[in-house]
Amino acid sequence: MAGVTRFCLVRHGETDWNAERRIQGHADIDLNAAGETQARALRPGLAGRQFSAVYASDLVRALRTATLATQDLGLPVVQPLACLRERHFGIYQGLTGEEALARHPEVHHHHGARSLDWDYDTGESLREFAARVTSGLATLAGRHLGGTLLVFTHGGVLDIVYRAATGRDISAPRDFLVPNAALNWLEYRHDRWHLLSWGDLRHLEQALDEVVG
Repeated sequence: MAGVTRFCLVRHGETDWNAERRIQGHADIDLNAAGETQARALRPGLAGRQFSAVYASDLVRALRTATLATQDLGLPVVQPLACLRERHFGIYQGLTGEEALARHPEVHHHHGARSLDWDYDTGESLREFAARVTSGLATLAGRHLGGTLLVFTHGGVLDIVYRAATGRDISAPRDFLVPNAALNWLEYRHDRWHLLSWGDLRHLEQALDEVVG
């Protein structure tokens, strides 16, 4: 449809830090074995679909997911982009919530409160992060107007896009899931996001059924 760009947004597969509930941010953490399995399980959900371009965050967990998920599907070459990175969490990176509370109680408070202008001392504020995400994706939408894009990124990026599409304030508590390796479909038209479907995990369920069976 002219004037509309469709997006399939995918959060990277699981990492050890995900399993430990450790903040990753810009730390370049690779997939674990479960994450690689999730990435490969994406292939049936993507097979047979036509994409104008494939993009990924330039962090290894997203790039690795993109490589494994698109292998042998005949899709465009994955293009890495820094604007698709997770939020930079500054001194919070590498810590669990419990560790952050013990070492940096003020930072932990602002993190839980989703304070708009707190930047973790050396990181990125929520306001800055949201602007980076929405600007970067709008640029891609304009570059591929009328096309369909496959984008591999991070939970925080998907959080921002979901809120933009549903009218939720970026400072409000998250009341929705952002699963690893799920398919999330949205449209961008007339400078606005529109949600089509969210958190599709049928490909992972099918892969699990095949293993169990």
